[in-house]
Amino acid sequence: MRLGQVVMTSVRIAYAVAVVLAHLWLGAGAALTAEAPVRGGTLTIALVPEPSHLNSAFDTSPQVVMVSTKTNEGLLSYDLDLNPVPQLAESWKVSPDGLRITFNLRHGVHWHDGKEFTSADVEFSVMKVWRELHGRGASTFAAVSAVETPDPYTAVFVLSKPAPYIVSALAGFESLVIAKHIYDGTNVRANPANSAPVGTGPFRFKSWSRGANIILERNPDYWAPGKPYLDQIVFNIMPDASARAAALESNQAMMVFQSMLPLSDAKRLSRLPNLELTTAGYAYQSTMMFLEFNLDNSTLRDTRVRQAIAYALDRDFVTENIWYGFGETATGPIHQALNSFYSGKVPRFAYNPDQANRLLDEAGLPRKAGGARLNLTLDVLPFGDQYVRTAEYARQALADIGIIVNIRNQDFPSFIKHVYADRAFDLNLVGASNSPDPTIGVQRFYWSKAFKPGVAFTNSSHYNNPRVDEILERAQVESDVNKRRELFAEFQSIVMTDLPIIPITAIRQVTLTNKRVKDHSITADGVFSNFASVWLAPQ
Repeated sequence: MRLGQVVMTSVRIAYAVAVVLAHLWLGAGAALTAEAPVRGGTLTIALVPEPSHLNSAFDTSPQVVMVSTKTNEGLLSYDLDLNPVPQLAESWKVSPDGLRITFNLRHGVHWHDGKEFTSADVEFSVMKVWRELHGRGASTFAAVSAVETPDPYTAVFVLSKPAPYIVSALAGFESLVIAKHIYDGTNVRANPANSAPVGTGPFRFKSWSRGANIILERNPDYWAPGKPYLDQIVFNIMPDASARAAALESNQAMMVFQSMLPLSDAKRLSRLPNLELTTAGYAYQSTMMFLEFNLDNSTLRDTRVRQAIAYALDRDFVTENIWYGFGETATGPIHQALNSFYSGKVPRFAYNPDQANRLLDEAGLPRKAGGARLNLTLDVLPFGDQYVRTAEYARQALADIGIIVNIRNQDFPSFIKHVYADRAFDLNLVGASNSPDPTIGVQRFYWSKAFKPGVAFTNSSHYNNPRVDEILERAQVESDVNKRRELFAEFQSIVMTDLPIIPITAIRQVTLTNKRVKDHSITADGVFSNFASVWLAPQ
């Protein structure tokens, strides 16, 4: 696209400044403040879109996770370096053969209805919910053949084969523990508790006024003495981006998370004396934006066509101009932040529209009258301005090589239906978490066995490469970190050759808050943690 070439020099200067600023901002809010926490107050958070329910044990959509991790919790949490730390489990141990993981649970933890939390709740959550209903859990916990409960405070994961990644998958963000006595024997997805959750967390559900707000209140019986500090959390439903920006500016909202503002507004607002911006607390997600091909489309099954589209997209331009430098141009399926597994030794598709045109000619797609070669429909994840702007850029860039793109903007349920249930799409612009381990967050998009129509954020490309399947399955059971790293390096090289997906931007997500909000991003899951330690400084 010629626009990208014209502005690239000046943009790179701006990008360099943005990266420096972003790294400075990265530390903001990332460590516990030196001040003593103050009890009381209401934290107001702008939420978009409105969730359909409040149970992330089977649905890890960000707006669901944001609320449900405050009422319910995981077995573990993770520090900013992704090291596991206790939450509902006080300690854990992996057997020498890797086939048993023993969790020692906290004593004296109660559900919000007064029932005691026990190992039976863990067994139910793993075997009946995470394994059966969770989009990633089916593969993450596939090796768990049973959960033994020798006493109320011990849960033992019994594995059919080693699964070293499981200990990275136990945050509330990824694997929420829910109450057996509420869900057992019911349709978990349809249980009324999904709209009025009963958890072990620091906040209890109070009310949900559809279209307006969700209110949580302090749990006075929380297991961590003296916590939480906040009296209430109010999630205000704010579908309009300009309204979210205005609410922050006027102190009517105290937090907007996960880049749910136009980033131009975020940078402007961060300069106001009452607001601050951080990119800390998103390591557990490591979100990627990427373009998926529907390989059931015979035209897109031709690798040359997919490569042509990759050459036509100036991904540096997208990262620098649409994401304002909050991220890196993606080179492969694994986020650069996951440096234990990331490999840059992959085929690259630098912006080259001439090469794109040559490949389309070779693929037997000549320009017709008017210059068009083919028409494609592009579905866009309706999460934030950046996705829409990227889709608009892609439409213009692909028009330059004769591909007419029709963008289908829609609400979230319609997006899920078109892409994952009906599979009625050609291209799909989406963002998804890599999670802290590629087996958890990356495998699902490339493993042929993850292809299940109707299951969101899995292998919607319908990609099937036996060698890739073999590598991913070996990595699932390999306990040697160096050997896993080698396997994932080969995986990245193969899929960037086959190109069922074009990685575009390794996103560095943004949280914008009122400066009164303290200690909100002190763990790897940041704003998606339980907020037991969050507090408000006096006005």
